[in-house]
Amino acid sequence: MSGYIDLVLPRFLRYVRYGTASDSANLSVTPTTPGQWTLARALVQELQDLGVDASLTDSCYVLARLPASAGREHAPTIGFLAHLDTSDEVSGENVTPILVENYDGNPIQLAAGICLDSEKEPDLAAHIGRAIVHSDGTTLLGADDKAGIAAIIGAVEYLLQNPDIAHGPVEIIFSPDEETGKGLPAFPRDQIHAVACYTVDGGAQGELESECFNAYHAAVSFRGRVTHLGTARGVLVNAALMAAAFAALLPRSESPEATDGYYGYYCVTGIRGDLEKAEIEVFIRDFDRKNAENRCESLKYFAKAVEAQFPGGTVEVNIKEQYLNMKEKIALRPEVVTLLKEAYIRAGVDPRIQPIRGGTDGSRLTEMGIPTPNIFTGGRNFHSRSEWLSVDEMATASALVVELIRLWGEA
Repeated sequence: MSGYIDLVLPRFLRYVRYGTASDSANLSVTPTTPGQWTLARALVQELQDLGVDASLTDSCYVLARLPASAGREHAPTIGFLAHLDTSDEVSGENVTPILVENYDGNPIQLAAGICLDSEKEPDLAAHIGRAIVHSDGTTLLGADDKAGIAAIIGAVEYLLQNPDIAHGPVEIIFSPDEETGKGLPAFPRDQIHAVACYTVDGGAQGELESECFNAYHAAVSFRGRVTHLGTARGVLVNAALMAAAFAALLPRSESPEATDGYYGYYCVTGIRGDLEKAEIEVFIRDFDRKNAENRCESLKYFAKAVEAQFPGGTVEVNIKEQYLNMKEKIALRPEVVTLLKEAYIRAGVDPRIQPIRGGTDGSRLTEMGIPTPNIFTGGRNFHSRSEWLSVDEMATASALVVELIRLWGEA
């Protein structure tokens, strides 16, 4: 994979220095932050310098096309998708990527007392003697999803360097604001011809994901009644306490930190307020859509329970669908996953089919009629200051993309 490393590693180290954290409090615009424009423009220029037809939409979607090899013009068009933004849960500004070319297995001390310890992380222990990249601990790294961008563009350059590899038409898409869960609001569907697409947005090597959560977002508003605290008896209704009471009703055994595998959850992602009014944001996640809908209904019962505890206060629950499990629609096109499995094997990777405990732009793209499973990138500990990346696995992801393009060209 050394040839692929040369194609992807310098790119990744360059991309992560762009501050592209999305802003979940600024959902009225796309993209939610200006840094995504900066990276998008740089990627368009980079692709054009490679000789690839690339453009940027008014809503910050990078679109690029690699024409088919001679004789493969009628092969199915396939696409590859990665996202420009990083999570705003941890700072993504002024990222300092640190390359460790030959990890020795000793603890790596980062800022703020954070430590990467191979004795506590089996995946890290498995990389002794291999190259990894981590941040300095003051920020996240940004492998989610700049490793995906690097893997895709690295694959494009590999194909350009090796014109003997026959392939059909390929579309490349880099999207904004995936981390906000906005769900491709301005996606240029009418410009996309791909019959199948693949997000390069996963974690450890071997992960192959073709199902995800059903996801809903609830904004729960609390309205109290305010008076002077000195004469508050029997009059004051404390909205902040109402919000706290509501949060306490969410079962702790059904939270992200208490579940894994196919278990769903409730998660309070934000709480703010004062005596008069307060608001809680809640994520609902479940692989079974009916279970997810039942959780949404439960929030309404919790709201009534809080109103009963705080006479005179009111609770309003507003729920919006974010994305749905892509499993059923992908299952209607079995060749999309069959060819992906074969590409894994050709790239020397044992595919491990598992669910995404989250979502990707692929889930919404699947709803739009383009089945879109997810491929690994080699990243670990996403959305945290202890995030790190396997260089070899990112390079393997790029090689896998090439094999997948080759296979679809044979279809």
